[in-house]
Amino acid sequence: MRKISSFILLYIAMTTSGVAQESVENKSIDPMWLMVPEEVTGDEPIITESVMGSDIPTEYRFVELLDGVYAPIGIRTPKGEGPFPTIVFAHMNGGFGMRWLREWTNYGSGTLERFLDEGYAVVWMRYRAEVDTPYGSELNVREFQGRQRYNRSPLEYEDAIEIVEYVRALPKVDAERVGWASVSHGGEMLMKIASEYKGLKAGIATEPASMDYIAQGPDESAEPSTEPDTETMEVNTTEMKTAALAKARTLIDKPLAMSRANAVDMPILIVSRARDHNQATFRLNYELLEEAGKDVEWKEYDHEHHGFFFIERNAEGEYVSDPIQTEAIDYAVSYFARHLK
Repeated sequence: MRKISSFILLYIAMTTSGVAQESVENKSIDPMWLMVPEEVTGDEPIITESVMGSDIPTEYRFVELLDGVYAPIGIRTPKGEGPFPTIVFAHMNGGFGMRWLREWTNYGSGTLERFLDEGYAVVWMRYRAEVDTPYGSELNVREFQGRQRYNRSPLEYEDAIEIVEYVRALPKVDAERVGWASVSHGGEMLMKIASEYKGLKAGIATEPASMDYIAQGPDESAEPSTEPDTETMEVNTTEMKTAALAKARTLIDKPLAMSRANAVDMPILIVSRARDHNQATFRLNYELLEEAGKDVEWKEYDHEHHGFFFIERNAEGEYVSDPIQTEAIDYAVSYFARHLK
């Protein structure tokens, strides 16, 4: 015969006796709809898996976001007790969940391996995919039928803030030494986060596609074209860069962009790709932070590939960086050493 738990017996007694339920404290997270006399607890689900070519495994964890859904992360820590300085990594847009984490942990973590070797804990994370909801609208929540109701869905950078807060609370993480390293949309998220949140010590934004952040509108004067944008231009001379930057300045809402830049309170390194079709956006992002008097640095590399900061395995299954990647990552290591160690 199966043993009936004390929890079930207590619940049955409460609901069948003459004792009013109101006399027993309700421990439910959802008290309008459910009576829970004893708090329901349990161990956090953690999946530990080995990593290809490494003796340091990854822990896959699940972070509760603002609206009650969960985002997966994968964290790896150096050997020892810690707490360790920690870097969270944001790769472009979100989505794809656990499969993405497993693939990039095993095949796209050359840069993370370098930081592990340098004594950092490293975190791959997933967040919701980017949406067309205009950035800048305030997120409000109100009580609705005992639960939450938002004026809009949380955005991906708000997911990232919750993830960083979760990471900072982990025992092996030094909460006061958490950094951010990113590429493309992940770089724009750093700007948004830095303008609203103070939990990061320093950040690197590689090729930040920060059009929304700097309030950059479309170029209505541009000739319509049926050809797709070339991600890497054949040439981008100093004169071309100057002209593109001047044009980009005419497309932004300068007061709005500066209000965001003025709110930043952390060191940021912006890494540009010299022939990227969005190079003017990267540079303007940097100059606005500089105009606001922020601790911002600029580095530029002439590499063929968008996202070159993240080292992937080659056809032989090895992590091999080219000279430009090596130079960029060496500088990133020195940058975080200045701010996190």
